[in-house]
Amino acid sequence: MNASVERVRDALAELIKAALVSDDGKSLRYRESARAALDALAADPPAAESLRMEGAWTLAVQAAEAPELRPEEGRVNLTLPRHCPFALDEILAASFDIDAAVERIAKSASTG
Repeated sequence: MNASVERVRDALAELIKAALVSDDGKSLRYRESARAALDALAADPPAAESLRMEGAWTLAVQAAEAPELRPEEGRVNLTLPRHCPFALDEILAASFDIDAAVERIAKSASTG
């Protein structure tokens, strides 16, 4: 895996974790971590041709759904979408809204 994919995966995983947890304090920490990762990405953006957002999203879902994180989950029973709900240029934009992104992930998921 190349470094660009890893960086995008890490940022997306923090957004997913924020959508999965029911504890507001933990969700806020994941949102802050996502903001830091996205700011770092925007400061040194990856070349669009160096990654596929779908691949980064799949890896991010796997990271966010790691067994050790399951006890923290509980907001809703989510089946996360297979396709990334964000484009690279969208997550790199200064106007990218973390809270709206977390809600978008939660709403785009199937609930059980």
